[in-house]
Amino acid sequence: MIRRTFIALATAATMAGAPAFAGGHSKDIVDTAVAAGSFTTLAAALGAAGLVDTLKGEGPFTVFAPTDAAFAALPAGTVEDLLKPENKAKLIAILTYHVIAGKVMSTDLSEGLKAATVQGSEVTITLDGGAKVNGATISTADIEASNGVIHVIDAVILPPM
Repeated sequence: MIRRTFIALATAATMAGAPAFAGGHSKDIVDTAVAAGSFTTLAAALGAAGLVDTLKGEGPFTVFAPTDAAFAALPAGTVEDLLKPENKAKLIAILTYHVIAGKVMSTDLSEGLKAATVQGSEVTITLDGGAKVNGATISTADIEASNGVIHVIDAVILPPM
């Protein structure tokens, strides 16, 4: 219950600060994810980590975005623990591990491609059996935003510790 309330509040806060786009202009990465409706946990985590303004920035960024189901698959209590203020640095490391500077479309992906993340470590792309990043399946690719692209993934990927 506390988690759902926090997520709802964080999502509402994120949306309240979002600029309105008229005339068919694309939304930025954060607004695109929020509008999709399946990234409320990611939106809450971005808010808790103080990364909303960064991902609303000029970019371009490539975001491997875990769905709510991906976060729900983590061990019980993991998300709630990460959202605590004392774990902000760890949360930032995990979230920035899902972001690459620049716009990388699915057509740019190749077997064994290694890409540096904003966190500083690399992720590895594999294509055998479908596109994956560090083993997480890219279920939907190339969701374009005004400041980059989102690739939906089915798991939360963790940086090397």
